[in-house]
Amino acid sequence: MLSDRSWGVPPVKLLNTAAEDDATGLLAALAVRSSVYCVSDLGAPWGFEVAGADVAKFHVVLDGGCWLRLALTAPVRLERGDLAILPRGEQHTVSDQLDSPVTGLDELIAGYLDGAARLRCGGDGERTRLLCGGFTLASPATETVLAMLPQVVTMTSSAAPVSAWIGPVFALARQEATTPAPGAQAIFAKLADLFLTQALRAYLTGAACNSLHRPGPADPPIDHAIALIRNHADRPWTVQALARESGLSRTAFATRFRAATGEPPIHHLVNVRLSQAAAYLTSADFTIDAIAARIGYASDASLSKAFKRRFGVSPGTYRETIRRPVASKPASQPAPIRPDSEPQ
Repeated sequence: MLSDRSWGVPPVKLLNTAAEDDATGLLAALAVRSSVYCVSDLGAPWGFEVAGADVAKFHVVLDGGCWLRLALTAPVRLERGDLAILPRGEQHTVSDQLDSPVTGLDELIAGYLDGAARLRCGGDGERTRLLCGGFTLASPATETVLAMLPQVVTMTSSAAPVSAWIGPVFALARQEATTPAPGAQAIFAKLADLFLTQALRAYLTGAACNSLHRPGPADPPIDHAIALIRNHADRPWTVQALARESGLSRTAFATRFRAATGEPPIHHLVNVRLSQAAAYLTSADFTIDAIAARIGYASDASLSKAFKRRFGVSPGTYRETIRRPVASKPASQPAPIRPDSEPQ
């Protein structure tokens, strides 16, 4: 068997090596079923708000760019070829600029949607085209998958490890949006299924799903704390702050958290932050500094230090290696977090 060195690649404790079997098992049983709400052709300035509902939602940017915003979360910039998934369907807005006025999407659909499910509105400025819809995960593993995902999952088509085939699929979606034809709605749904499956695969592989999901008896205060860490990893969490949010004393919280997850709260926080960093490196083109800000590190230097201590390589090297098609021996598990490991 060829080693890492045979290919000129340094030995790497790749996070996704251990996760690949878990992600494959989940995705093999995962049936993504998409519903396309509309293909939007929007002229700047424009903006719409999507009401919160217990249905996962997605937006694919076919042309142009936009901002995606959720409450209490930093805005996410999306460019052509980007996909954004909101696994739990929270209320959010999408607009050309952060200060553009927004209108409810339902109101826009009622007033501007044509018979081919195409929405054209906005001003006379630069145009953006979006494919917007919702989806369900028909699988016994649905709750397991959703428990691993943050509020927003993004995928850049050029960054995905399988961009060789995502590119043509994206081109087909743009062609269908440009030249309407019979059956387009069904084609869009199938294309959305492909995009969504690949985005989930890339994120789950990068995030080492086995380390982010620890099934056990339900403990609502602890489940709440775990969700806060997962959805708001950028906040300066401490054990005291998490205990307060959970309505428990610091001692009771720390004891129950360890019983539920198998690790202390701060260790879990570091695990989630670094797992999300690996997922972003796998599925998106964010800079290291941008990733650091999204997951609660003060700088790219502090993230790089923690990441290398955990996985044996810098974030940049990890990104290069994960996207390079190599045959290598199974990598070792990531190093355990030392008791003195704290978020930087």
